[in-house]
Amino acid sequence: MMLLFAVMLTTAAGNTAMQSVMPSIGTALEVNDVWISLAYSWSALLWVICAPIWARRSDRRGRKAMMALGLVGFITSMGLCGLVLWFGLKGLISALWTLLLFALFRSLYGWFGSAAPPAVQAYVASRTPRAERTQALSLIASSFGLGTVIGPALAPLMVIPGLGLVGPFAAFAVIGIVSLLALRLRLPNDEPQFAARGHAYDAPWGQSSSDRREEMRDRDPLIEEGDFAEEDALDAARKPATSGRLGWWEPRIRPWVIAGLLGGHAQAMLLGLTGFLVLDRMDLRGDPTAGAGPVGLVLMAGAIATLLAQWGVIPRLDMGPRAATLWGVAIGGAGTLALGVAGDLHALALAYAIASLGFGLFRPGYNSGASLAVTRAEQGEASGIVASITGAAFVFAPALGVFLYSISEWFAFSAVAGLCALVFVLGWGALTPDEVATQERPA
Repeated sequence: MMLLFAVMLTTAAGNTAMQSVMPSIGTALEVNDVWISLAYSWSALLWVICAPIWARRSDRRGRKAMMALGLVGFITSMGLCGLVLWFGLKGLISALWTLLLFALFRSLYGWFGSAAPPAVQAYVASRTPRAERTQALSLIASSFGLGTVIGPALAPLMVIPGLGLVGPFAAFAVIGIVSLLALRLRLPNDEPQFAARGHAYDAPWGQSSSDRREEMRDRDPLIEEGDFAEEDALDAARKPATSGRLGWWEPRIRPWVIAGLLGGHAQAMLLGLTGFLVLDRMDLRGDPTAGAGPVGLVLMAGAIATLLAQWGVIPRLDMGPRAATLWGVAIGGAGTLALGVAGDLHALALAYAIASLGFGLFRPGYNSGASLAVTRAEQGEASGIVASITGAAFVFAPALGVFLYSISEWFAFSAVAGLCALVFVLGWGALTPDEVATQERPA
């Protein structure tokens, strides 16, 4: 669990550290805020496409391999993004080329980095009873939450001479390498439980199962077909419970997908505009370097509130997926409206913390709801869908939030609160009651 925690924490800390300095980097490059937000879109779109693919592959190839691939994507992306931003800030390349190359290298995280979260979630989900699923996934989600505390807290300290605002990129690339080494050396090799559990061969041109049996019969004429009955039974038991692939609109998970999409867009919009909101309310547009600290402080307050939700509220109140989802969007919407009227740093941090407390309840709620809606054999695909939903929310929502904010602050805040209200209304009638969702049943 410590290693799984480290994988999620490293990527979360690196990404939130990047988010805390990107508004200042955009200001230094004299780039419009919307273009900074759009630079993440291609990566998020790739995440939507690739996450389910990696999730299915984790069923066949093992969770550890996919976690390692995700960390490699994170390390490569952070290192190259930091390098190109350093060139841009030094005036060695134009702002246009800086943003284009940043978007290109950031897409490596969406492409390969999306392999890690589904593998971690499927690893945990396939090993926990249904009644404990929400709390187990909440614990894993809290590792991501802890990373979102550490990232903004460390980002201002990593703005050092020579590297400047790109210091966090270099630092977290190194931390990612350390996490990858620990994963490779310390996490035991896992065996997929539900797919590709047949015979292993030394090479891709190895013999088929029928060829192997014929060879065994040639060596020992007394071997009969019935002697393979036990082996055939084991292979049959290892096959997935369903031969079809889960889709976003699979009836069992459809309500959770809708809730995740709408609520995820609300959270992504709020996260996208918060950094720019802090710069404006604190009048820091003229000194981009000084903006990293206040932005990081507000994001850190939100991350601490997220941890409070996932480490304290959900376990203490024993909240099921429906309760966590509905209470989450209600509190998130209220915090969003409070953020709209906040005027100083203290009020901004408090309002963002309230909103984050709500979204900290919401995300484990719909994650576990989707997990509980399917069989244990389908956890890999379900986790891939959940990860894909998360990525879908970040394709255009952050840029949309910033665009609405540039027109009118209340357009943006009203849109976020409205999405939260819509999730609450739809979820009230559509989401499975907790006493039904958490009831033990055959895998």
